[in-house]
Amino acid sequence: RTKTIQEDKVSGFCPGCMHSTVVKLIGEALEEMNLVDKAVMVTGIGCCGLHMDYIAYDTITAPHGRACAVATGMKRSNPDTLYFTYQGDGDFASIGLAESVSAANITVIFINNGIYGMTGGQMAPTTLVGMKASTAPKGRIPEEHGYPMHMCEILDKLTAPAYLERTSCNTPQNVIKTKNAIKKAFQNQIDGKGFSMVEIVTSCPTNWGLEPLDALDFIEQKMLPEYPLGVIRDK
Repeated sequence: RTKTIQEDKVSGFCPGCMHSTVVKLIGEALEEMNLVDKAVMVTGIGCCGLHMDYIAYDTITAPHGRACAVATGMKRSNPDTLYFTYQGDGDFASIGLAESVSAANITVIFINNGIYGMTGGQMAPTTLVGMKASTAPKGRIPEEHGYPMHMCEILDKLTAPAYLERTSCNTPQNVIKTKNAIKKAFQNQIDGKGFSMVEIVTSCPTNWGLEPLDALDFIEQKMLPEYPLGVIRDK
């Protein structure tokens, strides 16, 4: 195989959702690095799981929150295969937090849109202070709900991670940076450097209650001040 995308499929992601962009970037990275036949994706539950509907390379779905555990086990069984997870903030930072901080020599593509997407717009660990959700109709209140979690910074406290970078797809320039970060994370695994994660700050216009263009402004004005872009660690 040389192709990664099922070209006869029409995207079912909501207008303005950046999943489709990231799916394309992952496919381009695998093709350009000649890894299509050497890669396996482990998807989380939710909108991330829809990823498998549009791709032509190997994938498996893990129970909610367990993608890192599944990928780690598979990596130990087949060390020459490239394993990466594709997870949202609820899957990676909430339900699967224990598995996420215990992952081994795999790569994580982490989608941070500040909310649970497919399951109804509930508050996620990454939901901003004051940001409304179906389970926080008055907005996130720190005294009641705590503060947003910053997964790059949390993982930076651990010894093992080799590479942690936060990117976005809100501008053409950031799309290019995101693709380069994904390729670097894949190469680190090939080189045996250890765990890598690319956190991608994206939008969820449907659950944010915004038009797609307004959601881009929300990323720039609200999300990025809380989740600044850049390399957190690079061994």
